[in-house]
Amino acid sequence: GSEKVYTQPENCHLLIALNQDTIDQHALGIEKGGGILFNADKLQVRPEHLAKGAQNMGIPMNKLAKLPIMQNTVATGAFMYLTGLPLESLEKALEERFGKKKPEVVQPNLEAARSGYEFAKQNWKSLGLGLELSKKQRLVMTGNQAIAVGALAANCKFFSAYPMTPASSIMHFLAPNGPKHGMVMKQCEDEIASMNMAVGAGQMGVRSMTATSGGGFALMTEAVGLAGMLETPVVVVNVQRGGPSTGLPTKTEQGDLFQILGAGQGEYPRIILAPQTLEDAFYTTVESFNLAERYQCPVLILSDLMLSEHTETVDTLNLNVRVDRGEIITEWKGTTPYLRYQDSSTGISPRIYPGTPNAIYVSASDEHNERGEVISDVFTDPVMRKKMMEKRMRKMDFAKKEVAKLFPAKLEGPADADVTLVGWGSTYNLLFALKRRLEEDGTKANI
Repeated sequence: GSEKVYTQPENCHLLIALNQDTIDQHALGIEKGGGILFNADKLQVRPEHLAKGAQNMGIPMNKLAKLPIMQNTVATGAFMYLTGLPLESLEKALEERFGKKKPEVVQPNLEAARSGYEFAKQNWKSLGLGLELSKKQRLVMTGNQAIAVGALAANCKFFSAYPMTPASSIMHFLAPNGPKHGMVMKQCEDEIASMNMAVGAGQMGVRSMTATSGGGFALMTEAVGLAGMLETPVVVVNVQRGGPSTGLPTKTEQGDLFQILGAGQGEYPRIILAPQTLEDAFYTTVESFNLAERYQCPVLILSDLMLSEHTETVDTLNLNVRVDRGEIITEWKGTTPYLRYQDSSTGISPRIYPGTPNAIYVSASDEHNERGEVISDVFTDPVMRKKMMEKRMRKMDFAKKEVAKLFPAKLEGPADADVTLVGWGSTYNLLFALKRRLEEDGTKANI
């Protein structure tokens, strides 16, 4: 669209089918006057497949594509003619995409695109969609790329992960790009190792992050609690997919909210953020590091496949972001021993980076006193246990207020609306599209 497209609709004007399953499942969803592009040498569109008024647009791919892998390029060439967009823009994109490869890769793709364009021109009429190309340059990216760029902008220096869709593309982006910005990127043997490594890096004073999906997050749970007990800053991204178990790896769902709210045994401070849009994914990731270090606790980002894996244009992202590392003591000159877990009115204790002279402390996963010494080896100190629990949880009173300022809740639309749409996270775009449709039908709506 020449204006912002908020969500993918059920139906489409033009369907490019690369296999029979696509035809069988989606051909009935083509708008009247639209069409289906497919390889006529391999696939078949029967009359019952097509919606009324939709066109059968079979292309002899074996003749037009020099290599089978280029049938999508042929189809895209046909798409350019049918949508009334200039072939030159596709040619330029192909040259940019394959320009770093050998000329023998670029030239066949250009020829494939031209052959598809000419075949469509000779056999069908343009769909007359009235699309226009904008001269404005925009970023083209996915939600996971926005999260990854947000981590780099926030000066994250350690990322550990085990591949699990739909979170894997965060690692795919950071593997080549992270080290260019001083980041250590580790692919681990499993999610347990990933989470523990991220906690270890955070404990040493490095901004660290890991990413997974629901099943992987289940394995991380004990180490998330470890970060809560050690009061270690760490950011964890959970990109949700269908569950339970290994569920639906390639489908979106918002099924992990209860899991992430209750992650771990016992109570400990945590902050959960659910970005709404692609731009929001970038800025939420940036602020997650600030919050993690200010409140010395794990911050959990709750995304999902739809937000993280879809591609969208973005006007701009401000990479000059705010970095707040919280209360850090760089030198200890006190006459009394340094108390890593000192009780305070905010629950936040002064933090030092390990190795700071004269500031020795214990950091134990068991309950401990203000110095970090374990209180449950031989006997348990119930007074100290209560004091430390209350100290940690006191942070949340202040974190709630700050999060509310950073991400203020706002009602979008008239206050006296006939219909109110309620959702969270990535459903925002869908709700916005629904709101607009309701208004076109004369119904006042808000979100």
